[in-house]
Amino acid sequence: MALFKTKTNFSTVQAKLKIPDHVAIIMDGNGRWAKQRLMPRIAGHKTAMNTVKKIATAASDLGVKVLTLYAFSTENWSRPKDEVNFLMQLPIDFFNDFVPDLVKNNIRVQIMGDINGLPKGTQIAVKNAINQTAKGTGMILNFALNYGGQVEIVEAAKTLAQQVASGEIVPNDINATLFSRALQTGDLGDLAAPDLMIRTSGELRLSNFMPYQAAYTELYFTDVLWPDYTADNLVEAITSFTSRDRRFGGLNDKYESET
Repeated sequence: MALFKTKTNFSTVQAKLKIPDHVAIIMDGNGRWAKQRLMPRIAGHKTAMNTVKKIATAASDLGVKVLTLYAFSTENWSRPKDEVNFLMQLPIDFFNDFVPDLVKNNIRVQIMGDINGLPKGTQIAVKNAINQTAKGTGMILNFALNYGGQVEIVEAAKTLAQQVASGEIVPNDINATLFSRALQTGDLGDLAAPDLMIRTSGELRLSNFMPYQAAYTELYFTDVLWPDYTADNLVEAITSFTSRDRRFGGLNDKYESET
């Protein structure tokens, strides 16, 4: 595919910016993008799929280690049936088209969410993509698919409760580290918490996306609709991230010297 034929040279950008290890994106605005063009909502979702390819490429080229994309939430099932059916077909089309390029570029696919709750065809496409890219040692492209943050926390609590009941651990063993490992991002280790979370389309909320992991995440909101989102927009968000003073509740030398 042409997307990977010529890699954008981000060396200048990387020299000037602090590249976040983990970027999470709430991809919003597909329906509004289509409505503005008097097109059906599914046209926005289809165009959005191409945006995912472009942004995944750009993030990998910039040196991002994990890119987590909010693809389908547990609440999205309430949308019209035809739209949901189309959204369930998108991962099949996306992975059939994009996996060879992911393999060539050393990108590994990972999924968080209730995969078993997806239609069979979607499950197969997702599992095939995970298996086919499993040897990738570069960026992790992590899709939140049939994902809900509150459900994730509840399931983690159940897992730990079962471990207590079976005698594997005692209640006093449970701490932030153990709880984090029980979440669906547990295998990401130190990369589990996003450094930067971006939401497109102008909405100012997290919408049940990684509420535990995002405790100290830098948030960036933009009015750009997801189908229009570009690598330049990603660089703008990272530029904002670079200027942030991340103290994690403490102080740094710069703050103390100024006061």
